[in-house]
Amino acid sequence: MSKKNILHMISPQENVSPFDVNMACDAGYDVVIPYTSVNLTDVKGLVQDAIFSRSVNNAKKTGVFICGKDASLALDMMDVAKKSMVPPFEISVFPDPAGSFTTAAAMVACTEKTLKDKFQTDLNKKKIMIYGGKGIVGGISAIMCAQNGSDCTIIGYDGIKNVQKKAEEYKSRFGVDIKPGDGSSDEMNSSFLPEADIIFCAARAGTQVLSKQQLSIAKNTLVLADVNAVPPAGLEGVGIKDDNQKHDCGGLSIGPLTSGDIKVKTQYKMFEKMCSTDKPLYLNFDEALKTARQILEI
Repeated sequence: MSKKNILHMISPQENVSPFDVNMACDAGYDVVIPYTSVNLTDVKGLVQDAIFSRSVNNAKKTGVFICGKDASLALDMMDVAKKSMVPPFEISVFPDPAGSFTTAAAMVACTEKTLKDKFQTDLNKKKIMIYGGKGIVGGISAIMCAQNGSDCTIIGYDGIKNVQKKAEEYKSRFGVDIKPGDGSSDEMNSSFLPEADIIFCAARAGTQVLSKQQLSIAKNTLVLADVNAVPPAGLEGVGIKDDNQKHDCGGLSIGPLTSGDIKVKTQYKMFEKMCSTDKPLYLNFDEALKTARQILEI
């Protein structure tokens, strides 16, 4: 009798995302079980209950998905899960808190494709301004780009204190140098634009961060990418379906549905990999970016 694919969804919050449940089921999981309000100290017990309940041969049909809204906590949970394995009893683990790893991967990969196809260049040495920089998607996209040689600035609407803490955390944890930026006023927000090669917006949904008038001084910008699908756009003039449309500032714009399509395909593919693997997989945001690149054939 064929064993079912079972996914255990672990969340430090009160709920798991219905989006993630649907994605997992569509990608091949037969049973999806949520575990909510989970603490870091709970992870070892949950994982070891999962690995010892099935034979070694069927372990590949069991997976753990880590939810929540905190990237650092999700990665810490992944580390604990990995250390809790008792070879040969091992299962796959995939963190994607608030969909941030796959969303960031899609935005970065779409930008890379535009740079390659339209400008014959890449992320190396590009100056990237990331609005909504203290948020989870903005932060992960900054790490990804910095690891690929970009000069990244994460800009906080509430001043420099919180993004400074994030920059220090990323330096300590990932060894990347990311600059904090104070975007607590329209004037300060705009001050970063003249030097921007690339502009990312990962701010709160339904919040316009930069107007067309502000963006008009971004004369050197090659690519503008906005992941906000709730009107108004975070970057005014970036259409929801834009796929390398010319923006008024002169750059090419990537809208949220364009990168969102790649995000969905990336998350689906990663769940699919877990369902079909013959060995345990640990799929962090590096694997998300690799997968998004493969989908876009970069």
